[in-house]
Amino acid sequence: MQIILDQFPDLNEKQINQLHRLKNIYETWNNKINVISRKDIENIYIRHILHSLSIAKFIKFRKDATILDLGTGGGFPGIPLAIIFPDANFILVDSKRKKISVVDEVVNELELKNINSHWSRAEDLDYSYDFLVTRAVAKLPTLIDWSKGRFNKYSSHEIENGIIALKGGDIDDELSGITEKRIFDIKNIFDIKYFCDKKIVYIPSSAIES
Repeated sequence: MQIILDQFPDLNEKQINQLHRLKNIYETWNNKINVISRKDIENIYIRHILHSLSIAKFIKFRKDATILDLGTGGGFPGIPLAIIFPDANFILVDSKRKKISVVDEVVNELELKNINSHWSRAEDLDYSYDFLVTRAVAKLPTLIDWSKGRFNKYSSHEIENGIIALKGGDIDDELSGITEKRIFDIKNIFDIKYFCDKKIVYIPSSAIES
């Protein structure tokens, strides 16, 4: 938990309490429904929470922004981001019902009022949003296909609405046909070995809708 406080020193008491409780909540639910690997649960603050919050170093979601977390799994990156940005609206979606059940329990225990969760396949979604965030769900061309026509046209942020994807390993093949994108090495944000091959990939909506 201290590593989160070091990277985000301006958190208020409520946010600190919510982030502090996350590990115990996930440990409890992981014993019932395996949503996080046994190895990762011991390193949840780096491998799941801090990884999710790398997006908060890339963009500050503004009040009333709508962010869709596609393939949220147990709630990453959506739940940590919703804690950091309590005035933004988050929609957490996964095709596996048991994972959405865990998300609902975590949301209820932390009393997160800015999250709506939905059990659905990506192809069946009927939402509009400002940003789509995702982590290890699908290849970028597939994400582009799924999100076409879904982005709100007006952006209140410093960057255009679009996809913000957390990626790892070799993604050259995924990127080859995408002409407009920005790539950020998370190791330059957090000087931690785990992030040596982790990236944030941003694709603006204009490149998706063209």
